[in-house]
Amino acid sequence: MPSKVTPWYKKKRVSQVKTDYAYDHTKCVCAKQQTAVRTSSSKSVSQVQAQATVAMAEPAYTIPAFRQRTADEGTEEYQRVSTKVGKGLTVIQEELHRMRMTTKAQVDSIAIQREVRNMMYKKTDVLEDIPKLPDFLVALRPHTVWEKTPVKLFCTVQGNPRPIVKWYKGGVPVDPLTAPGKYKIENKYGVHSLIISRCAVSDTAEYSAVATNAHGTATSKATVTVKRAAGSGESCQLGLVPHLTEIHPSKLEVSMLDRFSVSFGVEGGSISLVCTLVVVPDLPNLPPLAQWYRDDKLLKPSKLAEMLVGGGAARLTLPHLAKDDEGLYTLRIFTKDGTTEHSAYLFVSDAAPSAPGAPGAPLSVKAYDINADYVLVAWKPPNTVNEMAITGYFVDRCESGSDTWVQCNDAPVKVCKYPVHGLKVGHSYHFRVRAVNSAGISRPSRKSDKVTALDAAESERLQGTDEGVPSAPGQVVATRNTKSSVFVQWDAPKYLKNLMGYYIDGRIAGSKEWFPCNHKPFKHTRFVVHGLIPGESYTFRVQAVNVYGLSEESQESSSITVEPALGKGVEYATPSAPFGITLLSCDGSSMTLAWKKPKHCGGSKVNAYYIDKRNADSLVWKEVNLVAVTERICTVDNLTEGTFYEFKVQAANMAGVGVPSAPSAPMKCEAWTMEEPGPAYDLSFSEVRCQSLVLLWKAPVYTGASAVTGYLVDMAKKGSSEFVTLTQEAVNHRYLKVTGLKEGETYVFRVRSVNAAGVGKPSKLSEPICAKALPGTQEIVAGVDEETGDVFLSFEACEICETSNFVWSKNYKAIGECPRVAATSKGRTSRLTFSSPDKDDLGAYSVVVTDTEGVSASHTLTEDALNTMLELSYAIRHPIVPLKHGLNYEVLEKGHVRFWLQAVKLSSSVSYRFIVNDKEVTSGEGIKISHDVATGVIQMTVDHFTRANEGTYTVQIHDGKAKAQSSLVMVGDVFKAALKEAEFQRKEHIRKQGPHFSEYLYFTVTEDCTVMLACKVANVKKETSFHWYKEDDEIVPETPPNVMSGACALPIPMFSRKDQGVYKAVLSDDRGKDTSLFDISGKVFDDIINALAQNAGASASELVLQCTPEGIRLQCYMNYYTEEMKTVWKHKESKIASSEKMRIGGTAEMAWMQICDPSDKEKGNYSIEISDGVQTHTRSFDLSGQAYTDAYEEYLRLKAAAFAEKNRGRVVGGLPDVVTIMEAKSLSLTCTVWGEPTPEVTWFKNEQEVASTEHTKVTFEGGKFASLVITKVTPEDSGKYSINVRNKYGGEFVEITVSVYKQGEQIPEPKLGHPKTPAATPVSTPVPPKSPAPPSKTPTPVPPKAQTPASMRSQASTPASTPVPKSPTPTPKSPTPSRSAKSPTPPRFMKSPTPPRK
Repeated sequence: MPSKVTPWYKKKRVSQVKTDYAYDHTKCVCAKQQTAVRTSSSKSVSQVQAQATVAMAEPAYTIPAFRQRTADEGTEEYQRVSTKVGKGLTVIQEELHRMRMTTKAQVDSIAIQREVRNMMYKKTDVLEDIPKLPDFLVALRPHTVWEKTPVKLFCTVQGNPRPIVKWYKGGVPVDPLTAPGKYKIENKYGVHSLIISRCAVSDTAEYSAVATNAHGTATSKATVTVKRAAGSGESCQLGLVPHLTEIHPSKLEVSMLDRFSVSFGVEGGSISLVCTLVVVPDLPNLPPLAQWYRDDKLLKPSKLAEMLVGGGAARLTLPHLAKDDEGLYTLRIFTKDGTTEHSAYLFVSDAAPSAPGAPGAPLSVKAYDINADYVLVAWKPPNTVNEMAITGYFVDRCESGSDTWVQCNDAPVKVCKYPVHGLKVGHSYHFRVRAVNSAGISRPSRKSDKVTALDAAESERLQGTDEGVPSAPGQVVATRNTKSSVFVQWDAPKYLKNLMGYYIDGRIAGSKEWFPCNHKPFKHTRFVVHGLIPGESYTFRVQAVNVYGLSEESQESSSITVEPALGKGVEYATPSAPFGITLLSCDGSSMTLAWKKPKHCGGSKVNAYYIDKRNADSLVWKEVNLVAVTERICTVDNLTEGTFYEFKVQAANMAGVGVPSAPSAPMKCEAWTMEEPGPAYDLSFSEVRCQSLVLLWKAPVYTGASAVTGYLVDMAKKGSSEFVTLTQEAVNHRYLKVTGLKEGETYVFRVRSVNAAGVGKPSKLSEPICAKALPGTQEIVAGVDEETGDVFLSFEACEICETSNFVWSKNYKAIGECPRVAATSKGRTSRLTFSSPDKDDLGAYSVVVTDTEGVSASHTLTEDALNTMLELSYAIRHPIVPLKHGLNYEVLEKGHVRFWLQAVKLSSSVSYRFIVNDKEVTSGEGIKISHDVATGVIQMTVDHFTRANEGTYTVQIHDGKAKAQSSLVMVGDVFKAALKEAEFQRKEHIRKQGPHFSEYLYFTVTEDCTVMLACKVANVKKETSFHWYKEDDEIVPETPPNVMSGACALPIPMFSRKDQGVYKAVLSDDRGKDTSLFDISGKVFDDIINALAQNAGASASELVLQCTPEGIRLQCYMNYYTEEMKTVWKHKESKIASSEKMRIGGTAEMAWMQICDPSDKEKGNYSIEISDGVQTHTRSFDLSGQAYTDAYEEYLRLKAAAFAEKNRGRVVGGLPDVVTIMEAKSLSLTCTVWGEPTPEVTWFKNEQEVASTEHTKVTFEGGKFASLVITKVTPEDSGKYSINVRNKYGGEFVEITVSVYKQGEQIPEPKLGHPKTPAATPVSTPVPPKSPAPPSKTPTPVPPKAQTPASMRSQASTPASTPVPKSPTPTPKSPTPSRSAKSPTPPRFMKSPTPPRK
């Protein structure tokens, strides 16, 4: 069987210029094909070979670049292709031979496959409907192997339906996941196999394959014995170890997949060149043989070049980059058919200099003429582009194994070689070099290889005695190469002088800054400059290099634009292969196909597609279309229903027809009858950014039973089968912006169409797309042309080629020819200009640059943005002087009125005029007109503004071509307001000539809640007087106002409603008078109360509990309290209104709430809220639990005490303290008593009870009036009399002193034992009142301090007291207890009326 040869269209072409500067080329060196004849008795094989022979004889299908057409068309196309391609025909003829050999190899391969298929499924067409038990055609056989060697167990089984085979080891199922890499289970063409990669002794066991289907089970068993070689810890039972056949790496089939491209590194960094491989067979212990070359010199593994082959990749890592590493790197792989290699250039640029302007490091340091005492060190100079010229070099040496460097020369050496003396015999050294210029010293070069002073001189010596630098290179010519590279070639210098190589420099056309294209001298006179900006123009120059330095620069090349070349052969001229062939619809006799455009269009636009077809079991391709298809969709007719077909597509441009696509998967021609729609197709991407992209697709050709209503989009990461639906509901347009992507992650997408019947087939997966923006990506910019005023959208592409076009779309539909917009392109910039933009032009605009790596962008034109640009457009087309502020006015002091406007910008040549009531006004008496160019202000000041100035004011401005006009109408209310303000300012100016208020009256509240009326005065003197008035009544404060301090204040303590009124402050002297009024009423009064409430609320104490005979009282102390404050008492969040049950009141320092006759209903949380209009201050008390119990008990105690005090026996009135009476007169001591129950009355004389006799008569009438009557008193009746009134609640003891004197004697002075007399009864004959006042039913007990006077002292335990009539007005001088002590129960006359609620 012939060896497998890769078809020509699957191999990457070699450029016509095959040198070491080439980029990314691959060549195959094929060994001679060894042909073996494989005989077969199968009749089908011979038929296939016959068909293949016919196919190979068909000339129309062996030359893919041409197709048979009519005679005229064929001649015309042949001439056109011959003119463009030229020598490409020779290449095509070579490929024809290769293609024939490939076809023959494919025929043999298919023959073998069919032979195996026929053996496995022989007569299945007869027996396919007959059920059959599993049966092993080839059973397992036993194996004896050595340790660490592989073993393969295989068997062939048949049955209907096809059996399922499971593997067992010792009765236990074999699971490859339990030991990854050890077991491998395969099933190919009905042959089932179990591979054990590295056998161990523990793998010795009985293995079985169990085949099962619906009709039964069959088992095949075999034993595997694993032996260990002698001397390995176990005796050898098999004798000699058989010789195993060694597989050489060159016997492997190796194919390169992802190849390393042109790379760019920096000195001191690291880089890896990686090429992924496909190796058959892939043996873990036998990697392919790979060799790495730099500039055609074989590299060896070292610390500076790490090599690794395995795991499906060949990798070269350069961990410590230096400019010595720059060059063309080649990877050569030895394969079964010879060698395959790939090359790409590595550029290494200078690292950041040690000092600004310092040169780059020298390179290629080597030692020559090695002797026992000296070594000649030589090197290559660095490239200098923008740096100062190199003035010399320093050479350093270091002994091997040491890190200490010693400078060898004191002064810089000017040539690139230096003899180093003073070496020690037998010692090894390394050398390095540093370059010097006027800016500083460069970084050191890479150290040389180790050199020993005893070594013999190397065969390579520095030859030549010519001194001086070489002459400048000759003519430099730059030509196109790719979209990011240029091919530069030049003539060698006339005088070489031991030439080392060349340095190539470049610069952007129009720029003065040169940049180095290479950093290591290049030996040839041709070079490919990579990494250029597509579409940019460049100029190049060349310098020659030897040991003495750099030559003069060559003449500059002509400017060249970086674009792909055209006419470099088939690879560069014709398009690449289309791909992604998809079936869109089938009706049983025709199939509609679609495909994706080639990734590379070649040198011109793709303008045609050609489709071929074949039966899946045939090798003969047939043309589908003779006339070119211009769209990427085609319907293939005249097909046979039920037959599988394969298709391939070729793209064509002006250079010819490109290579065909890979054959599609077999597609069955079967009519689609499902109700759901077919797949969408042609998935593409636009606006790929780091976190987002736009996915576009085309509608399905097959719509199903009803029209397509929407689309669902699914996304998955590359390599994952878990798709996420991005749209919760179907979208009705054919594009979707996908956001939330992860930068650098690769994704795939699919689209499903939806109609009324359901969700249809998913589309073919999109190409994997990486969420990463192209370098230099820019967005669409919306703007207005500064000269024409046109509204436009502009886009600058980051890359472009000669065949690129800018395709603009609106809402992702191509705009094409449209009168509303016009697209223009220049270089890398395209502009979409709107003719007459309006709301119809709103939407999402996008642009795609064809024949690039996806350069695209979008911009949504909103109504606000369009209106803004239309305003700017109008301003450009109708230039005006832009104004910051239109014409306005302001009233200045003295009553002057200033009219002004401000422009954004004014030039020095601006002119303007003011027009008032259609008459121009100029500067003159009372009017001043001026402007300021710096600020853009134009103004007119009217000194005396009167009623005559009413009217319309206009300013007209001319500044170059621009104009502006602004008007102000000063009539009606506007003029009256201005005139009023002007007159006020005029009066204010006059007022301020004498003493005046700089700040009129205002109020403040001090910390002690005193309200202060304050003002500030100015322009005063000592003689200036200041007076306060309220309602025209003068107020004389305790402290006279001091006007010289600049401020005066009137304190109002204990502020309340009584302080409302109009306050006035008057300031006057001989220069004039000024008055300030302040009306404390309405809102002002409320503001003052709120300010007091704010102070009171902030100072309010927590609620204090106080019990009284009437109930339980809660008190809140604060700096100041008045009933006008907004205070609210609450019980359980419910507002409390003042009533007989709940009494609310307060004093100047306290607010209180009393619960009369409390019960369990009154338990709970109580709070007081003090509002100051801004915030509410809250204090609370929880009257429940033990607190309530204790308070209630105290209340009952006080109530009982008050009841007893109220009902005890007492003398209400009528008795004097002292009685003086003349002898023989009758004395009547009568008083009114009271008590409930009626008290008992007892009279005493000198502490002895008085009994009722004729002389001394005691009476008690009606339970109210008690009398002691002594008839005809005698001196013996003198003494101390007392009356005791008592009942069960207590009583009272009242004393009366009686003095009896004889007639004619001087009346003795009464000896008063008490300070005052409780009654006004006449001394001689006291008379009881006619109607004594009964006590109140619910008297408020008097506090302990308010007792009966001392003259009424009694020996009784309970003192007597006199009840006082109830007073509704609280006594203002009631003492207030300190906050730390409980307030005593107030007397009846202390009750406060309920404060009015606001």
